[in-house]
Amino acid sequence: MTRSTDPEAPPGESRQRLLLVTGLSGAGKSTVLDVLEDLGWETIDNFPVRMLKRLVARPGDEHGKLAIGFDSRTRGFVPADVIALAKELAGRDHLTTSFMFLDAADAELERRYNETRRRHPMAQGRPVRDGIGAERELLEPLRRWADIVIDTTALSTNDLQARMRELFGEKDGTDLTLTVSSFGFARGMPPLADLVFDMRFLDNPHWVESLRELTGRDESVGAHIEKDPAFGDAFARIRDLLLTLLPRYHAQGKAYVHVAFGCTGGRHRSVYTAECMARALREHGFSPTVRHRNLGSRAADELERTRAGAT
Repeated sequence: MTRSTDPEAPPGESRQRLLLVTGLSGAGKSTVLDVLEDLGWETIDNFPVRMLKRLVARPGDEHGKLAIGFDSRTRGFVPADVIALAKELAGRDHLTTSFMFLDAADAELERRYNETRRRHPMAQGRPVRDGIGAERELLEPLRRWADIVIDTTALSTNDLQARMRELFGEKDGTDLTLTVSSFGFARGMPPLADLVFDMRFLDNPHWVESLRELTGRDESVGAHIEKDPAFGDAFARIRDLLLTLLPRYHAQGKAYVHVAFGCTGGRHRSVYTAECMARALREHGFSPTVRHRNLGSRAADELERTRAGAT
């Protein structure tokens, strides 16, 4: 979504893309700007607000993609003035302007600051949580006005990078980028999955001693899962559902779809199902990337032993 009234450039002229990035300190602004730079954007952080109009190209100048990061530390930072300036820039015919706000829960921001032992810019000798509260109050008008809001509370750095590539990576409109993954519920659900299927209803190979140290990629584990009477019918129903949904997602312009299969530890049932589903989808013309988030997580085995009731 942009605030430009006409997404198409005038004949013979391309528009400059301008993305203004702000948000709470510690919510991931640096990560966002790093990814945008990798994607071919020109990026500048903490650029003085009053000089922004001079920086943006005028009609006839070289066009490109420009991302400007700013926050409470930026010189001349007054939320009302920033909004007024953004509105003015959005009204220029040669610009396509978007405004992104990065948010995160107070407890998560406090955890990040405590782990890195950085000083919060608005704490001023007070506890970190006081600085977070003051900054949240200051930035609330910008959050309400932003057309792109990303909550990074549950996102790792890699998750945030993937989200940015999804939003701003080049898309040719011909392919659907499909990811099929496995994960363990014991380590939390994947925050960026579009479709999640819980495979914990299947008989768990973990409780078979000869299979415990193996994974869903091993033939004997797959044979054990295949013997479960529920597997075949459930797998066929999920496959048929995906074959119905994926073309419709593509028709609606969705360029990225992440299908995740979960079990308790993320090493047996979810891995086998994800591998089988990827093969089935390839047979129908899709090209999924397969990822196994917890395949090498040995600590999950201990969690399995304490969660017999979840299997």
